[in-house]
Amino acid sequence: MSVALWLLFGQAVLGGFDTLYYHEWRARLPVRGPAVRDELRLHAARDFIYAVLFATLPWLAWRGAWAALLAALLLTEIGITLADFVVEDRVRAPLGGVYSGERVTHAIMGILYGGFLAFLVPQMARWWSDSGGLAFSPVPLPSVLRAAMAVMAAGVFLSGLRDLAAAYRPPA
Repeated sequence: MSVALWLLFGQAVLGGFDTLYYHEWRARLPVRGPAVRDELRLHAARDFIYAVLFATLPWLAWRGAWAALLAALLLTEIGITLADFVVEDRVRAPLGGVYSGERVTHAIMGILYGGFLAFLVPQMARWWSDSGGLAFSPVPLPSVLRAAMAVMAAGVFLSGLRDLAAAYRPPA
């Protein structure tokens, strides 16, 4: 499970870079309002899922039916990401398209996510066979990684709120 969390951490670092550099600075998505509403809503939904993952996976075991809920969250995230690829092409066309470096970043993030799932799914299968619900079961990790994941959970949650607010801001 610790390998899964290190891979998730790597993806989170790249995701933070992607958000700050490409979404906020280069494309300035939050200030574009209705023109990028669909993309911002997808980003917000995905951010809220990642906030749950970052906040819980280092600390909790998703046992029994909770493993199915975790699987549903992961599948939802995959669906959102696939939809985001399509929406980004449409929304960003007037801006000159998605930046080539951003596409590379997304590809690397997808590879890391696949690795994360490869290590997480066997653990989820074990959790599924366990009785009970969410259980305190800290993964053996360095405390700095645990702290970073907590900060990332808060950061991605706030980013989701910002994207959601920007998506529904009235046009100027």
